[in-house]
Amino acid sequence: MSVPVWIKDPLAIHAAGAERGVVVADGRIVELVPAGATPASAGLASFDAGSHVVIPGLINTHHHFYQTLTRASPAALDRTLFPWLQALYPIWARLTPEALDAAATVALAELLLSGCTTSTDHHYVFPAGLDDAIDIEVAAARRLGMRTVLTRGSMNRSQRDGGLPPDSVVQDEDTILADSERLIARYHEAGPDAMTQIALAPCSPFSVTTSLMTATAALAARTGVRLHTHLAETADETAFCEATLGCRPLDYLERCGWLHERTWLAHGIHFDNAEIGRLAKAGTTVSHCPCSNQILGSGHCPVCDMEDAGLRVGLGVDGSASNNASNLMQEVRAAFLLQRARYGVERVSHIDALRWATEGSAACIGRPELGRIAVGAQADLALFKLDSLRFSGAGDPLAALVLAGAHTADRVMVGGRWVVQDGAIPGLDVAALMRRHNDAARRLHASWMIV
Repeated sequence: MSVPVWIKDPLAIHAAGAERGVVVADGRIVELVPAGATPASAGLASFDAGSHVVIPGLINTHHHFYQTLTRASPAALDRTLFPWLQALYPIWARLTPEALDAAATVALAELLLSGCTTSTDHHYVFPAGLDDAIDIEVAAARRLGMRTVLTRGSMNRSQRDGGLPPDSVVQDEDTILADSERLIARYHEAGPDAMTQIALAPCSPFSVTTSLMTATAALAARTGVRLHTHLAETADETAFCEATLGCRPLDYLERCGWLHERTWLAHGIHFDNAEIGRLAKAGTTVSHCPCSNQILGSGHCPVCDMEDAGLRVGLGVDGSASNNASNLMQEVRAAFLLQRARYGVERVSHIDALRWATEGSAACIGRPELGRIAVGAQADLALFKLDSLRFSGAGDPLAALVLAGAHTADRVMVGGRWVVQDGAIPGLDVAALMRRHNDAARRLHASWMIV
């Protein structure tokens, strides 16, 4: 058993009754220390948090790690989703295991440094030679000590079948289902202290057959894992579903056996009020991706309408080819600004935005032990200093994180273990990683331009 640690006397903390901090032992929060009190636990070590704002570790509910290799790609600038995808698929078709390892490491490191302690990933591109993509991501996350829900994405409807992706990046249904089952058996952990979980994630209605959607739902039900997909992201998607499938995207989801509490959806921009009610009744959740939605011009997720209906909403950075960053603290600020502009000052506060990235995101991935500072919760914490120019003169330390735009956490704890210290990831040579990552990105783009 580890020595309990008192994270002592924080500058501010996002928890009631913990003004003097929290006590962490064996990976969990075992005590909140209120104002004027001292810990009841004995034999404590302590960490002086007097210059830190302490919040629950942020949870990223939608990402595509491999896309860090195609940030600001000239081929895809100033395009909406469908032509953006068509510009990038030929580049992504040349992904290699080495490139994916660099991409995933960069994405995970960037997330950790932004105060993110748990991340999902949606990897759905499997060109020849990249059969072990999810295995590569598992290894990268374990090296950095980050909690993950890695989704085995898939595409099997290519251009020859009326879909959007080229033939070179899709797989057949039997291959997809067999690998999905393999990954669940090998890596999926249950229980509140799980570090690695697997979910199943056919990509979208325009890249997956109905047969694969229904078979994936059945496999997820049999193995007890969650389901994830893109849905209601653009008006083009709705038009595709109506023309090709004869119904709106949510009707299609229900037809395939996906409308239930084990499903979380990326984007959710183009649901009408009746559909929002159906989602809430089913217990399905939505990952809001504000930066990506704005860059691609996809529209605005109606977060407050969703919450008013009882639908839980989390936050996702989405892929770095659309967002161009993997910084979840910045995504909190973007969500705050976007939703306040839509709904007004009275409806949206900085506390709401933090809730979306913590408790809301925890609901998306079915992990109620994450995203909160409470006795019994996992000791996943992000600690920020307010010692840079952007915070000078700030009155409310917690509000300042969102309003003034925090970028980098000083300390991050996952399961009671420090994985970021003094604004850096111990043992990670960032300069060497960037050289490797930039080399991989250049090769990827150069090989595409030669063809």
